[in-house]
Amino acid sequence: MSAGLKKSSSNGCEKSLTSEEQQSKINEIRRLVGPLPEKLAIYCSDAAIARYLRARNWNVKKATKMLKETLKWRAEYKPEEIRWEEVAHEAETGKIYRSNYVDKHGRTVLVMRPSCQNSKSTKGQIRYLVYCMENAIVNLPPDQEQMVWLIDFNGFNMSHISVKLTRETAHVLQDHYPERLGVAILYNPPKFFEPFWTVVKPFLEAKTQNKVKFAYSDDLNTKKIVEDLFDMEKLESAFGGNDDSGFDVNKYAERMREDDKRIPAFWTRENPQLAAPQPAPTCSVDLSSVNLNSDFDASDNDKVHSSLSHVSDSEGLPPNKGVLVTEGSDNGSREVH
Repeated sequence: MSAGLKKSSSNGCEKSLTSEEQQSKINEIRRLVGPLPEKLAIYCSDAAIARYLRARNWNVKKATKMLKETLKWRAEYKPEEIRWEEVAHEAETGKIYRSNYVDKHGRTVLVMRPSCQNSKSTKGQIRYLVYCMENAIVNLPPDQEQMVWLIDFNGFNMSHISVKLTRETAHVLQDHYPERLGVAILYNPPKFFEPFWTVVKPFLEAKTQNKVKFAYSDDLNTKKIVEDLFDMEKLESAFGGNDDSGFDVNKYAERMREDDKRIPAFWTRENPQLAAPQPAPTCSVDLSSVNLNSDFDASDNDKVHSSLSHVSDSEGLPPNKGVLVTEGSDNGSREVH
């Protein structure tokens, strides 16, 4: 783990933790969470707990509450059990998919095209988003925890706005996938997106703001962002690359079915990426009885939702862009990655 870590922008200073201090906080969270069934304990590796701590600026109480909520959500929603056949209809237009290329750091790439929305079911859209997130994680190399998002605004207009979907998207991503985003590239966003971003930006930590990059096909400076991250021969032409193959849902379905076969083996204690020291539970643990109370103040999140409601009514909110709204710190919003 890195010894140098940024503290929340709410106090505007830097905080460095030694590896020993970081491990101590990880161990403290494991103690506070307590014994877990093996099926849930695999989500509490040192690396996983560290992501929750980073998302809460190494505040043990806040990170513990966040982790407990995720464990309860996973026990009820069972995201690792979603399979391609259940969500295939949501994928037909290529509105979200895992690319067949990675960036120069080996990170999984999710392509998002909000103009390709093909469903009015918020529940179905969120289910598919979760499936894509889980699939991206399964395909991360052992030395990477984060993914890249390429968001293509081609064809995007006000008719693609969905406030309800954005809020649901924000809730899932901010609460259950912390520190999973390495960089998000917004490619050719329309002019009407700029006022929206101006309102949102103050709610984000500096480190999170730095993960959101704007790139325009007619701007050589921003095009370099894409060129520095990707092998242009493999990158699809929609983002300025040389691959003209496009999205083929039939070929994609084949890839997803093969990936689905690997999921059960991935989410096991035998997977070295997930190995975590866990005390064996002395009895069955009912997640519905997990105490989620802590000193966490939810008012900050309410403030963000209030602000988002105002922005949504005036400027409009892209259906798959809730992530851009809710990345940040406890001084204005929750960390989404």
